[in-house]
Amino acid sequence: MMQRILSRAFAGKSSNFPRSFTASQSTLAQSAQENESLLPKMPPFDYTPPPYYGPSAEEILSKRCQFLSPAVFHFFKNPLNLVDGKMQYLFDEKGRRYLDAFGGIATVCCGHCHPEVVDAIVNQTKRLQHSTILYLNPAIAEFAEALAEKFPGDLKVVFFTNSGTEANELALLMARLYTGCHDVISIRNGYHGNAAGTMGATAQSSYKFNVVQTGVHHALNPDQYRGSFGSDGLKYAKDVEDIVTYGTSGRVAAFIAEAIQGVGGIMELAPGYLPAVYSTIKKAGGLYIADEVQSGFARTGSHFWGFEAHGVVPDIVTMAKGIGNGIPLGAVVTTPEIAKVLAYRSYFNTFGGNPVCTAAGHAVLKVIEKEKLQQNALTVGSYLKQRLTSLKDKYELIGDVRGRGLMLGVELVTDSQLKTPAKVETLNVMEQMKDMGVLIGKGGFFGNVFRITPPLCFTKEEADFLVDVMDYTLSKM
Repeated sequence: MMQRILSRAFAGKSSNFPRSFTASQSTLAQSAQENESLLPKMPPFDYTPPPYYGPSAEEILSKRCQFLSPAVFHFFKNPLNLVDGKMQYLFDEKGRRYLDAFGGIATVCCGHCHPEVVDAIVNQTKRLQHSTILYLNPAIAEFAEALAEKFPGDLKVVFFTNSGTEANELALLMARLYTGCHDVISIRNGYHGNAAGTMGATAQSSYKFNVVQTGVHHALNPDQYRGSFGSDGLKYAKDVEDIVTYGTSGRVAAFIAEAIQGVGGIMELAPGYLPAVYSTIKKAGGLYIADEVQSGFARTGSHFWGFEAHGVVPDIVTMAKGIGNGIPLGAVVTTPEIAKVLAYRSYFNTFGGNPVCTAAGHAVLKVIEKEKLQQNALTVGSYLKQRLTSLKDKYELIGDVRGRGLMLGVELVTDSQLKTPAKVETLNVMEQMKDMGVLIGKGGFFGNVFRITPPLCFTKEEADFLVDVMDYTLSKM
C-alpha cells in the first residue's frame, strides 16, 4: 500500500530531483514495503459483501447531526459506515472487512447474520409478526419454556420486554410491589439502563448516567483493581450492611448488580461479595436482582449466567442484548410467587415477546447449544486473556487485564503505581486499531478500559490477530 502511495506521489518526477533524492525515495519505499509485510495479517474469511450504493459516511454523519438525538455519540474521529456483517466480521461502505471484537456485548451473541437465526426471523415474519397480549402463539410459549429451563431453582416465570432497560425497570417495579418497600441498593460503577428508574439505580461513570431518585442507595464498588480492599469481597459487602442499618428503615426492596460490570469496565465483583450481600438483603426482607444483560447467555464461558460463578441464586434475573442476536428483545425471569404480584396490576407490554423476536431468541438458544458456543467462549476466551496478559508484562501502559470468557477488559494507565487513567492513549489506540481492521469498545469510570466482547464464534486465529494488532499499536505509542 505504502509502495503504491509513494509511486503515485513521485510518478514522472524522478528526473527533476537529484540522484541522492531518488535513492532516498527508493529506500523509503522499500522500508515502507518491508514494514507493511510485518503488519499483522487478518485471518482469511470466505465471504464477499454485495456492493453498496447508499449514501457515504460523510452524508450520513451530516444527517445524523441534523436529525438525530444530540446524545448519540460515536467512538472514532472518523466514524465507520458499516453496511454489512457476517459472523464475527463487519464491512464498511467500501467493502473493507473489520474484525468485530465488541459487538458481541452490544447485541450479537451467535455472530452477525447467523443463517439459522435469520431463517427463524424471516420464516416467522412471513407468517405472523405481532400477536402478544390477547391471543395464543407457539413461538412465545416455546421460547419461554426453553429459557426457563436454563435457570436453577424456582426461577421459572418469564416476562418479555423489548430491551435491558425495560427488563430492569420491570424487575425494580416487581421488587417494590412484592416487598412493599421503596428502597433499592445498587453498586457504584454499575450500569442498568437509561430510563428514569434504571438511571437512578446507575451510578456509573459520571452524572451523565445517573438521575438522582429517592430511595436509591449506591454501595461501595467491589473493585479488585482500584478498590480500597483489593479482592476482599466481605469488606466491600460491609458497606451494604451499613446502608441497610443506617440509610434505610432496616428494610429494602432489592439489591441489583451485574456479576461482571460491562459499561463499568469489565469489572468482576470481588470473591465472596455477592453471597455476603445476598445474606444481608434477605435479612432486610429484600430481593436480589441479577442483571445479566451483558454477562448472560454463555458469554463468561465457565457458566451460562454470570451469577452462577458466585454460587448464589437470585430472586429475579434480567437479560437482553445477546438474547435475540440483534433483535430488540429482553426478559425478566423470576419465581411464581414473585410473579403473582403483577397479576393484581394491569401490566402488559405491547411488543414485548412478539412472535418474531421470540422466534429469534429461541433460535439463539439452539445455536449456542448446537455450536457449543459456551465451550468456545471458555476456550478462546482463556487463550485470549492469556495473550493479553502477556502484553501487560510487555507494556507499562497496561495496568490490568481482567474478565472471564469472551468478556474481557484491558485497563490503560500512565502510571502503574498511581493507576493514573490513560484516557487519551485509550482513544488513540482504539483509533489506530480500527485503522488496522480491529474494532474494540471502551468503558470504565474513567473511560480508559478496552472492552473486548466479540461474538461467541470468535476463534483463536482471530484472538491472535487482535492481540498482534494491539501489540503493534502499543509499540508505536
